[in-house]
Amino acid sequence: MTLVLMAALLPVLAQANTLVVYGDSLSAAYGMAEEDGWVSLLEERMTQEAPEWDVVNASISGETTDGGLRRIDRMLESQSPELVILELGGNDGLRGKDPATIHANLTSMVERIRADGARVLLVGIEIPPNYGRAYTDAFRQQYQTLAEEKDLAFIPFLLEAIHNRDGMMQDDGIHPTAQAQPLIRDRVWQALQPLLAETD
Repeated sequence: MTLVLMAALLPVLAQANTLVVYGDSLSAAYGMAEEDGWVSLLEERMTQEAPEWDVVNASISGETTDGGLRRIDRMLESQSPELVILELGGNDGLRGKDPATIHANLTSMVERIRADGARVLLVGIEIPPNYGRAYTDAFRQQYQTLAEEKDLAFIPFLLEAIHNRDGMMQDDGIHPTAQAQPLIRDRVWQALQPLLAETD
């Protein structure tokens, strides 16, 4: 009787691993239906190829690294993720925030995520060239520096080979179109696969 009861409970006790996407409008399907965004497309792929994982999109349009840092502990407590895709900083850059401050905020988030027992896939962003060469270079480099300092899995630029293609960007020149979302999904999936394979 006891063995039968335990066997019946096993499916209930088994929990999926959780992947949290922690980003801004680039991950929050800005300007399109949520199901067309790359996070939803990633969830569909993982349902087929990594069904032991749940995907949670904790991205907020307009989010900055300050805001992300303020809510990181609450997110970790509520979701208990095994993996976090950290995609923040673009809004900081568009506001001309000091790259050193962005770097410090991202570093604090990485440290808190790791202290909670999760791993991080860091996603870099680039900003338009009209901000000046010195600033755009410093903004880009702070992601690379963080990835090296913390030995992180890293996507240097989420929109690489996408942002300059016809039909891939919305009229604001900042947000990708629905047409671009499968390409973004594929870029993230390529970097994510090795991390999924490492999970016990």
